[in-house]
Amino acid sequence: MEAYDLAVIGAGPAGLAAAAAAYEAGVKKIILIERDREMGGILEQCIHTGFGMFYFREDLTGPEYAARFIKKVKAYGITFKLNTMVLQITQDKTLVAVNKEDGLLMIKAKAVVLAMGCRERTRGAILIPGTRPAGVITAGTAQRFVNMEGYIPGKEVVILGSGDIGLIMARRLTLEGAKVKMVLELLPYSSGLTRNIVQCLQDFEIPLLFNHTVVGIHGQDRITGVTIAEVDIETKKPKAGTERKVTCDTLLLSVGLIPENELSKQVGLELDPATNGPVVDEGMATSVEGIFAGGNVVHVHDLVDNVTRESEIAGRSAARYILEQKKAATLKLKTKAGQGVSYVVPQIIHAQQMADELALSFRVKEVYKDKRLEVSLATDTKTKVIRVRKRRILVPGEMQEIKVKKEELLAAIGTGESASDLVLTISVRKEDEDENE
Repeated sequence: MEAYDLAVIGAGPAGLAAAAAAYEAGVKKIILIERDREMGGILEQCIHTGFGMFYFREDLTGPEYAARFIKKVKAYGITFKLNTMVLQITQDKTLVAVNKEDGLLMIKAKAVVLAMGCRERTRGAILIPGTRPAGVITAGTAQRFVNMEGYIPGKEVVILGSGDIGLIMARRLTLEGAKVKMVLELLPYSSGLTRNIVQCLQDFEIPLLFNHTVVGIHGQDRITGVTIAEVDIETKKPKAGTERKVTCDTLLLSVGLIPENELSKQVGLELDPATNGPVVDEGMATSVEGIFAGGNVVHVHDLVDNVTRESEIAGRSAARYILEQKKAATLKLKTKAGQGVSYVVPQIIHAQQMADELALSFRVKEVYKDKRLEVSLATDTKTKVIRVRKRRILVPGEMQEIKVKKEELLAAIGTGESASDLVLTISVRKEDEDENE
């Protein structure tokens, strides 16, 4: 049994940031556990620029961004184990892991940070009918093939889904000589960043067809084509008579990401059905004492800068827990996704111990123009709007953020309220819309 103060599961951008932040907060005996062959996570295969523009104020590639944190972790002397899979985690913070050098490992920690990231949805998750030929792969797998292994997956490509990895791979494959025939999106809007639509599709004249999907896959040994169809906006079902066949030798799937939460379920964490990640508080603490989480394992981000900032909070909170063993204050608020909002993170706020200002992250359900964001606090006796912000445009593909101040929350709560009935709601409203309409 190896003993550490802090165990961080995952050495991608979230795990690296959490470990470094915990070390800087005073915890020195830390272990990073990574199942891949190198630290850095998905950033290692993201050779395009666009990373670090908010955190470092520089335009970096994925490996450059990761390298800064890897260098810091190594300089701090933080222990790390690669090619190591965590098989089990218990509520008393005992980890069971395995690798080929050490065999079976037992690690006892005072606190744990979950930073396992997320995984791509596959063909099986969206139930595309047809044969099962080679050439049907996820966009992230194709990215690793091209950028790290040196293989191009095909020459004639159709991409299903307009997530950021799919958009980026449309450009990458075009630069490598492949013909990207089209990108299909089931919804009437893209789930990727606007900058990626412009830089990766429009700049290369790659068609983006909204309200379209793949309804059939053809081919035996290798995919030879797909049947696509227009879908009804309301029912999301294919429209009869709109089917047409498109020849291709590769179908890339960019149809969403899912937090990697097998370990979270195993240890009994409360999960949010909207995010598929753990329910966390303002310090990224989960429902099990001493276990924290950060990054895409909590909810899927679009910018690594935000993953870093969120995971640093998790690392610092874990350090405070280890060094001070303080329990959360009793005055607890729950956050709620109101009108037009899909989810809010964190889901719980301990108002008495939060920082002077707290950033609430959320996504909207559809495209909105010229709206106002409203943060309201409901207590037993009243509902009070504590923050309003006008936004020219809100899109589901870009995570939104609104900040609330500690003094505003405490003033709105007042005294004599029941702590179990405090709800902080974020809503999207028209400029002239009243809350009760």
